[in-house]
Amino acid sequence: MCKSTAGEGKDSVSFTRWCVGMFCGSIFTLAYILAPPYVFSSILALALRYPDGNKAFLYAIPLIASILTPARGMPKVVGLLKPMLSYFKFECITENEENLEANLAKGKNYIFACQPHGVISFCGMCSSVHRDPKYRRIQTAVASSLLKFPILKNVMGIFSLTDASSSNLRKVLKRPGIEGSVVIYIGGMAELFKCCRTEERLFLSQRKGFIKLALREGVDIVPIYLFGNTSCLSVMKHGPLARMSRRLKLSFTLFWGKWFLPIPRDDNLLYVAGKAIEIPKIAEPSQEEIDIYHKKYVDEVVRIFNTYKSQAGKLYEEKSLFID
Repeated sequence: MCKSTAGEGKDSVSFTRWCVGMFCGSIFTLAYILAPPYVFSSILALALRYPDGNKAFLYAIPLIASILTPARGMPKVVGLLKPMLSYFKFECITENEENLEANLAKGKNYIFACQPHGVISFCGMCSSVHRDPKYRRIQTAVASSLLKFPILKNVMGIFSLTDASSSNLRKVLKRPGIEGSVVIYIGGMAELFKCCRTEERLFLSQRKGFIKLALREGVDIVPIYLFGNTSCLSVMKHGPLARMSRRLKLSFTLFWGKWFLPIPRDDNLLYVAGKAIEIPKIAEPSQEEIDIYHKKYVDEVVRIFNTYKSQAGKLYEEKSLFID
């Protein structure tokens, strides 16, 4: 799991390592900005044979290679991104850490429920970089469109992704231990457009599908709060690109960070995994049962936020949490 690091080495970052960390983080923002226009321009170049057939083919080679290559988790590559931890001054707190690891080792699986989403989940990515390599095999559920979109699927796929459809998640959760555990971003794309540096809003009130899934499979839920995820990047919340992003469940809208560039801000990132919520197995849970465990989840998320926001940096000193 994500080993607790609270208070370790926050001020001992060299300028070189800070720059390398900024470069590592910017790889992912640039992928989201450059991949869509490159893919569409490559398709046009091939279709129109512009400026000629050979040059169009050469231009489209990365696109063709990406289409032919499935998204693959690359734990060793993820481990090379450790300078990102220094850039973001990343910290991790896992409550009941030893118990969680022991249960995973015995074959118990979990749903790791993360919020907030952010434009790009740098806090979630940093937790993967930081954790023991064997836990990098835990898959993160994403929209099927991301798993199909050329270039992006390969860049983001290094973090071990899986389809967020209910049918696929039920298959994953039938496996034991690490292989049968999954990370789910509860607020999804809708929560992305609630990003704000002055207030924290979670898209959660009507998000109950993950509770129904957990009850059907009898899988405990570990609530995880990703402090700083909503402040690394700012997002344009309106316009045609925003509408396209909502429809495709991919971040195609305009966003910016440090110096108004596609560089994530080096705000403090704090990952907090709360206490596991015990979930009984109910083949066909009633709405009342779903609501009961949804409330338990919401209460635990609120507790985590109020307990740890004082450790999450200056941005959170005056922040309040709103559940939409």
